Amino acid sequence: MQMKRSKPSLSLLVCCALFAATALFTTGCTSNETTSSASAASESAAVSEAATGTPDTAAAQTEGTVMGEGDTSFTFTVVNGDGQETVYQINTDQATVGDALEELGLIEGEDSEYGLYVTTVDGLTVDYDTDGQYWAFYVDGAYATSGVDTTEINPGSTYTFQVE
Repeated sequence: MQMKRSKPSLSLLVCCALFAATALFTTGCTSNETTSSASAASESAAVSEAATGTPDTAAAQTEGTVMGEGDTSFTFTVVNGDGQETVYQINTDQATVGDALEELGLIEGEDSEYGLYVTTVDGLTVDYDTDGQYWAFYVDGAYATSGVDTTEINPGSTYTFQVE
């Protein structure tokens, strides 16, 4: 009777071992492909930016494109409607986030009684009246309590515009 119990236990053990080996093999292969495609995208983007003088979105997504000149530096992230992120490292001498991003052509908008109403970020325009979406402004991951045009730059901070 013990022989009958050991066969199912042995079968279960062999199945678990095969499952673990398959998982490890699959994970190892996926990791290498991701790394090589990310560095290929970075190299391609560097060539594109050098040739055209404009940043390539694929590079910005993987490493962060450096834009501007100045003594103050901050991270600027754009999250489009599909959830894709584009990251920029901004260098500026401007006092506010809005001034720095407008100077680099990364944001556009309309003046309102509450300040700059941002309609276009990184070339993507969203219109609440048309599609029910707007650009939400975040400072270090928290919804901003002031407009982009009045938010003073804190060196090292991350400022994000996200379609919502």
